[in-house]
Amino acid sequence: MTPAEASDQARAVCTLAPVIPVLTVPDASKAKGLARALVAGGLPALEVTLRTPAALDAIREMAEVDGGVVGAGTIMTPQDVVAAKEAGALFGVSPGSTPRILDKAEEVGLPMLPGAVTATEIMALLDRGYTMLKFFPAEASGGAPALGAFAGPIPQVTFCPTGGVSLKNVDDYLSLKNTVCVGGSWVAPTDLVAAENWSRIEELASEAAALGG
Repeated sequence: MTPAEASDQARAVCTLAPVIPVLTVPDASKAKGLARALVAGGLPALEVTLRTPAALDAIREMAEVDGGVVGAGTIMTPQDVVAAKEAGALFGVSPGSTPRILDKAEEVGLPMLPGAVTATEIMALLDRGYTMLKFFPAEASGGAPALGAFAGPIPQVTFCPTGGVSLKNVDDYLSLKNTVCVGGSWVAPTDLVAAENWSRIEELASEAAALGG
């Protein structure tokens, strides 16, 4: 897989809905219920962060849910790339990027959404062929004004901002011409997941799916 192909596929995932839920799943037994609720609410693209021992099992469970497009987040090593791919992830997301991660992702055919937050990082990824990036940590790095400023000098790159994105500021990001979607965790609060309140999570997903319209 070439970087251009990876970015095309990552952008296709990002266009499925205005919000990609960023999910930290401590209990894989809740993964299918969570995925079904989010997909039913109109958020088919799901990012499961590799921050818990249950993450890969959660990806395996979610990969079986009809209509879902499950990816792995917090990819930090080439080994993470391989494990995510083998678990059924259809895309990967990393806080930043390293040549070793990108080399492995291109080798195994896992479309990556690599993170960048400075002009130099963005230009380096663009030079390699990546045009769909993650902007992280968004709020801590200047928020929507900072991200929007890149649209002038680097219009060929589009973004999925994550990190501090919430209902309070999501419209600021989605209004930017270089933002395809955002990543956020507010659609799946930990207390609702723990309680298996799938109906409320479906409602939150439905509200998020209607954003930016």
